[in-house]
Amino acid sequence: MVFRDRIDAGRQLVAALSKWRGASPLVFAIPRGAVPMGKVVADGLEGELDVVLIRKLHAPGNPEFAVGAVDETGWSYIADYAARAGATPDYLRREIAAELETMRRRRAQYTPVRPPLDPAGRIAIVVDDGLATGATMIAALHALRARAPRRLICAVPVASEEAVAAVRAHCDEVVCLDTPPGFYAVGQFYRDFRQVDDAEVVDLLREVGTKARTA
Repeated sequence: MVFRDRIDAGRQLVAALSKWRGASPLVFAIPRGAVPMGKVVADGLEGELDVVLIRKLHAPGNPEFAVGAVDETGWSYIADYAARAGATPDYLRREIAAELETMRRRRAQYTPVRPPLDPAGRIAIVVDDGLATGATMIAALHALRARAPRRLICAVPVASEEAVAAVRAHCDEVVCLDTPPGFYAVGQFYRDFRQVDDAEVVDLLREVGTKARTA
């Protein structure tokens, strides 16, 4: 399965998640790439959109390979292969500190006039554009599980089989449209996988906030 772009993938996720339409789900997108997709999902399910800020912890010398992830509270998930990839405890402490600072800046930029939306007692759907290792999604699910949603769902268009197996224990349900063989990188399953910048994320969240205030 190859998606035209993130909007196409989001529309297909809406169909797969249609049982939650009208249940006022809260859709959490992992910035930056998943935010346009998350808006499509939230609109299609008649829900709300927010972001869950998670940062990958990159392997030394290989910024495309995640050895873990950290959430806004500082809780981190470290993959069991991190040490083999060269990530020493000192390296991980420095990486975590740097990514926490990035998240503090982004929270101030993305939602400057309101706190994160509260998933307590609600259907919480965490959306990303794909899972390679699952590290980022695991940290996102952990962050939201601590806030007591009624049901916690991981929803992605594409993932490796290993990533789906890894995240399954951290949520109530996994919705994944495809787990293709030969998985190398998420971008190989999109014809258009352009980068999403901070300005686009800010504009989308501002649009969502404006609609909420005028509803």
